[in-house]
Amino acid sequence: MDFALNEEHAMIRDTVREFAQNEIAPRAQDIDERDEFPTDIFRKMGTLGLLGLPFSEEYGGSGGDYVSMAIALEEVAAASGSVALGLDAHTSLCGEALYLFGSQEQKRTYLAPLARGEKIGAFGLTEPQAGSDAGAIRTRAVREGDEWVINGHKVFITNGSVADVLVISAKTGAETDHLAISQFIVEKGMPGFRVGRDEKKMGLKGSVTSELFFEDCRVPRDNLLGEQNEGFKQSLLTLEAGRIAIAAMAVGLARGALEKAAAYAREREQFGQSIAQFQAIQWMIADMATDIEAARLLVQRAAWLKDRGVRYTLEASMAKLFASEVSERVCRQAIQVYGGYGYIREYEVERMYRDQRLCAIGEGTNEIQRLIIARQVLGL
Repeated sequence: MDFALNEEHAMIRDTVREFAQNEIAPRAQDIDERDEFPTDIFRKMGTLGLLGLPFSEEYGGSGGDYVSMAIALEEVAAASGSVALGLDAHTSLCGEALYLFGSQEQKRTYLAPLARGEKIGAFGLTEPQAGSDAGAIRTRAVREGDEWVINGHKVFITNGSVADVLVISAKTGAETDHLAISQFIVEKGMPGFRVGRDEKKMGLKGSVTSELFFEDCRVPRDNLLGEQNEGFKQSLLTLEAGRIAIAAMAVGLARGALEKAAAYAREREQFGQSIAQFQAIQWMIADMATDIEAARLLVQRAAWLKDRGVRYTLEASMAKLFASEVSERVCRQAIQVYGGYGYIREYEVERMYRDQRLCAIGEGTNEIQRLIIARQVLGL
């Protein structure tokens, strides 16, 4: 059993940390204030190889693994949750779905430009009436000759309005078959596909969250991803990878908040000494650091299992559940260390606290994670 990062993982951590701190962190507050997707940063991440990190070089990727992806997401999130979420949706959802289930031609045509950062990806499952109950989607695709005609409405789609390539779920079987769902590759500009509004959110404001409309959207027959009616299972497998990713993002946000709080505690003076000298502050810092380390180990274990082709459903849900709740505690404690200043938008821990809240909701709510964990443990 070896808990040390190997040379390649350590290099990825150091490279991404340098990029994140130099290119992302100085703009993180402005990205939040302006409520805009940082396209230029995304292009730079593509050049660096981050957007295709876990995919093979054959399809434009960097040939890394999922441990590498978790490390990279933590480093990016420590600088900006918004950028990390965009990276998550692009690579761990859209890219992952194409990588797992796409044909060779689909991977060359769609995954490769995503991995190189030439295009941006999104993953469209959620609908107004279908959140945790993914099988309740109403978007429908009907085969007409050499095309599929899609009609429906998606909501809360990360990267939705900026995406060039989207993986979309739609019903393709009998109305009575709850799970007869397929996935399709949709491109920006296809007739019948249009983007609705971008949501105004509590946090992660530099990550666009969009509604999508499909009105007799015609998609070529060859844009069916994998087999017909296999989309529900495909979505679940994709979301398992996404849970590792959002857990890594939660760890990064927590670590960023801890680093800010520790630095502030050393500088802030009360009663003639730095507040870092007070036991109340020290115990908060100790709890924060311990929680983060435990969360990171859960995340990296789940990623390690994925890389070895071992089933990781339980471990991904545990990592996502624990890391997201750690992130909430740590970011809240960081604000407490700052006191009144922590409640002011000028100080970054306020942004981090708002950003982390999605981690307990996205890629399956924490309530769903508890159900998954319990059923795995109980053998139900």
